[in-house]
Amino acid sequence: MLLEKTIAEVGTLYPEPMAEAQKRLDSLIKPPGSLGRLEELAVQLAGITGNPRPVVGDRVIIIMAGDHGVVAEGVSVAPQEITHQQIPAFLTGVAGIGVLGRLAGARLVVVDVGVAVPVDYPGVLNRKVRPGAGNIARGPAMTREEAVRSVEVGIEVVQGEIDRGATLIGLGDMGIGNTTPSSAIAAVLGGYAPEEVTGRGTLVNDQVLRQKINVVARALEVNRPDPADALDVLAKVGGLEIGGLAGVILGAAARRVPVVIDGFITTAAAMVAVALQPRVKEFMIASHLSGEQGHRLMLEHLGLVPMLYLNMRLGEGTGAALAMHLVEAACRVINQMASFSEAGIADLDEDKILK
Repeated sequence: MLLEKTIAEVGTLYPEPMAEAQKRLDSLIKPPGSLGRLEELAVQLAGITGNPRPVVGDRVIIIMAGDHGVVAEGVSVAPQEITHQQIPAFLTGVAGIGVLGRLAGARLVVVDVGVAVPVDYPGVLNRKVRPGAGNIARGPAMTREEAVRSVEVGIEVVQGEIDRGATLIGLGDMGIGNTTPSSAIAAVLGGYAPEEVTGRGTLVNDQVLRQKINVVARALEVNRPDPADALDVLAKVGGLEIGGLAGVILGAAARRVPVVIDGFITTAAAMVAVALQPRVKEFMIASHLSGEQGHRLMLEHLGLVPMLYLNMRLGEGTGAALAMHLVEAACRVINQMASFSEAGIADLDEDKILK
């Protein structure tokens, strides 16, 4: 099975290139460690790729789209139709991710893995597992077989893009109502109470927020997902695009390509991916801290530190697009800055500086 094969192929970071990268960074014309997270990111990229002088080439943002039956419970003020109506704006470049993805020099790959209606827009990859997830407040989102298939769609899509030359992958999502299943996933896999990880999503007022919290609690009670079984959690309280994004993470990690996660939804997918294969965490880069309640707890659970704090909560991959600039910056630092010897500058004696 593709999923089992991919899980088994995920390795660990290469220590030797990481050590070489760190040595190079420490030799550059700056105080050691003075570029902070950029240096840490350069070392991580060296460990992922095996190249002590990592570079960023072709970059791709993969947007998984799917609908959710749970919108029938009044958890979103936005109608479900917006899921498929928004897709053309991605592809024509006028949506948020269209603008910021273009700025990042990233290609957008939009995948219909579970939109409720047929999507026949040019350029959309049709990988529909089923037309929308079930209402998790009243039963499972999908069968276990459908959950596996949604993850495998993500693996197939990302590895196809890597075969075409992608060297950096960003995650994006589209699906009205998808903060509710994401909250449920976070509650189960992170061990949090529904009220800790359930936020306002799209334009939600206090009344709708209370309803969302109750719906998440009801979904957990009705479905009783097993926290020790990530596929059970995905099938019972997840979503098709969340499964697809988990597959993108697994598929990229298996090919040793870094993955930039976006906000709340893609981090729920990251929790699923890490539960399936803990080693994938080393291949992920957290782009930003979402304005969505619970995102901080999810990142803490994964042990990831976001690079940007912009109070964004749009999704679509917008945070991932912005963080791609920082990934490139880390590569440029290690490749284009000169060392003390290369610049003919006296090396800094760190012991004297500290004194």
